[in-house]
Amino acid sequence: MCTFLYYSDSKRHSFSIQISLEKQQLPGYPEFPITVGEHIRKKRMDLGLLQREVAEIIGVTESSVWNWEHGTEPELQYNPKIIKFLGYIPFDCSDDTVGRLAWYKRAMGMNLDLLGEVMGRDPEQLSDWLSGRHNPLRKNREKIELFLESQQTFL
Repeated sequence: MCTFLYYSDSKRHSFSIQISLEKQQLPGYPEFPITVGEHIRKKRMDLGLLQREVAEIIGVTESSVWNWEHGTEPELQYNPKIIKFLGYIPFDCSDDTVGRLAWYKRAMGMNLDLLGEVMGRDPEQLSDWLSGRHNPLRKNREKIELFLESQQTFL
C-alpha cells in the first residue's frame, strides 16, 4: 500500500490517496507448476518474455514453446537448454540407483545410445534397467553409482 498526502496552504484542506501495490497475476499464470511446460510458462511470465523470445533462447520454434506450455513434453535433446533457461531442474529425482540414472539421462537430454557411449555400457542393457525389465546386479549398481558420483559437477 502506498499513500500520497496532499496539503494545500491556500485552501486549508488535505486529502490522501491510497493505492494498492499488490501484484496482479496474469491470466494463465501457473502459481504451482507441475509439468515442464508450466515451469517454462511461469518463468517466461515472471521475466515478461514472449513465447517467441523464449524459443530463441532455447533454440526452438515459437510453436514448440506453445505446445510445451499446453501439455506436450519437450523432446529429450532440449532439456539441457530448458534447464539452463529455468535455472533449475523441473522434474524430481528418484532415490534409487536406476531412478537417478533415468533422471540423469533425462536432464542431460541423452538417448540410450549416447548414455551407453558415455557410460561404456550396452544401450540395450541400459534400456532393460531403465524400463524395469531387469534389475542391475550389485556389481552393476555399484558401477552406476560410481558413474553418477563422477558426474557430481552436474548433479
